Amino acid sequence: MDLNEEARDGALILHASGRLDTNTAPILEAALPAQVETNPVVILNLSDVPYVSSAGLRVLLKGAKAGKASGNQLILSGLAESVQEVFDISGFTSIFVITTTVDDALATLS
Repeated sequence: MDLNEEARDGALILHASGRLDTNTAPILEAALPAQVETNPVVILNLSDVPYVSSAGLRVLLKGAKAGKASGNQLILSGLAESVQEVFDISGFTSIFVITTTVDDALATLS
């Protein structure tokens, strides 16, 4: 799992790549909650993430809770079809704002 940051149009965009599983979830867990607590809008671009395990879902949920507690927003974008299926089955689609692309996520802000 690699994470790269980009600031654009008032949002912090985190570009993730690689599998989000038990081995890599700690990488995202070290960054996501703190970024969501300190930035009004964080867009997590998952377009290069082909797989999310239950450990990954836990980290994403932790990020969502951090955003809610701080009054900030976490938006997910670019979910692969297999990842979208996991979100649908687990009910996570009702927890997150999910967009097709980063540009779509930015458009929801205006």
